[in-house]
Amino acid sequence: MSLAILALAALSLGLSVVAIRRDVPPDWRFAMPAPLAADGVPRFETLLDHRVTEGQAHSPAIVTRDGGFDVIWFQGSAEAQPDVDIHGARMRWRDEGWQVSQPGRILTRDALSEAFAPGQLVVTLGNTIENEAAPGHLFTTPVSLGGWAMAAVADVEMGAQGPVSARKLNLSPLLNRSFLVKSPMLAYADGSHALPAYFEMGPTYGALVRFDAAGRVRDQRRIGARGAKVIQPMIVPLDVRRAVAFLRDFDRSNVLWISRTTDGGQSWSEAERSAIANPSASVAVLNLGDGQLLMAGNDDPEAPAALILSVSADEGATWRAVHRFEGEGEGALRYPMLRRAGEDIVLVYSTGNKRGIVAHLFTAAWVAAR
Repeated sequence: MSLAILALAALSLGLSVVAIRRDVPPDWRFAMPAPLAADGVPRFETLLDHRVTEGQAHSPAIVTRDGGFDVIWFQGSAEAQPDVDIHGARMRWRDEGWQVSQPGRILTRDALSEAFAPGQLVVTLGNTIENEAAPGHLFTTPVSLGGWAMAAVADVEMGAQGPVSARKLNLSPLLNRSFLVKSPMLAYADGSHALPAYFEMGPTYGALVRFDAAGRVRDQRRIGARGAKVIQPMIVPLDVRRAVAFLRDFDRSNVLWISRTTDGGQSWSEAERSAIANPSASVAVLNLGDGQLLMAGNDDPEAPAALILSVSADEGATWRAVHRFEGEGEGALRYPMLRRAGEDIVLVYSTGNKRGIVAHLFTAAWVAAR
C-alpha cells in the first residue's frame, strides 16, 4: 500500500512539474489601438432612445458586432427584482444608413438557469457586458439569493435563440459570491484579455482578472483604497505598461478615486481622491489616442441630472468639459459606457432615472471641434 501511495505521489509531482514547464507566463503589456482620427468630418447622431412606461431599464453596455454593435441592458419592474431580464437592440450599418432593431429580451433568468450545468436557480440579473475574449459570449451577474452582495459573474455563451451554456467564474472564496462587472475588458499584446470587476461585500475593492487561452481565470490583482469603498473600476491603458483606473466611491465622498499601474496591471497604487466631482456614480473613459482621454460622467455637483463629456490631455490629471447632456431630476442620466465602433465612438447611458436607454454615435472630429 505504501509503495502505491509513493508511486501516485511521484506521478502527481511529475505531472505538476511538466505543467509548470509548459506554462507560458502571461504578457503584461497592453495592446494599444490606433488613434482615432480627429481631422475628419464632425458627426453626431442618436441611434436609440428607448423608454419604458413601467418599471426600469438600466445599466446599458455595448457589444461590438460585424457591421455595427448591439446595446444591452437589464429591464424589469425594478432593479434586483425577480422579473428582471436582459434586453437589447441591434444597430447595423446598411447602404441607406444605420438600421436599429426593436428592443426585446435576449437573455432570461429561466433560460440562463437551464444553461448552467448543472442547472442553477437565477432569481434576478444585473450588469451585463461583452466577453471580448470569446466571440458570442457575455459576462452577466446572476443572483441566486439575496441582493447584489450575493451576485456572481457568469460567462454565458449566446446562440441565436438565447444562452447555449453558462459557467460562473471562480473569483471569490466566499461561496464565489459578491463579484460584479460594469466596465469593458482590456486587451493584452499576447492576445489575452482581462476583466475589470469589483467586490461589493464588506471591504469593497476593484479587481483586474486575467484569463488564460481557454477562458479560465488565471490571475486576479486588487485595486483598493483607504478611507473609501471603491467599486466599478474603469481602467484605461495609457501605453503598453501604464494604465489609470477611475473608481466610484460607494460611501459618497463626492469625488472619483484614481489608481495607477506602471507594470501592465500586475500591481496598482493605492487609490487616492481626485479633484473630479462625482456623486457616487460610475464613469466611462476612452483613450482617443495622441494623449487624449474622453470621459462621460456626472462630474458637475451643480447639475446632478446632467451627464458631461470631458477631455483630458494630461492622462487624467485635469479635464475640460466639451458637451453636456441634460436630464430631469437628480440621477437622471447615469451608468455610461464608451466604446469604439470602427472609426466611430458609441456612448450609451440610462436616462429618466432608470426609465430608458439612450445610444449616441459620434466621431473624434466632433469631439475635437467642441
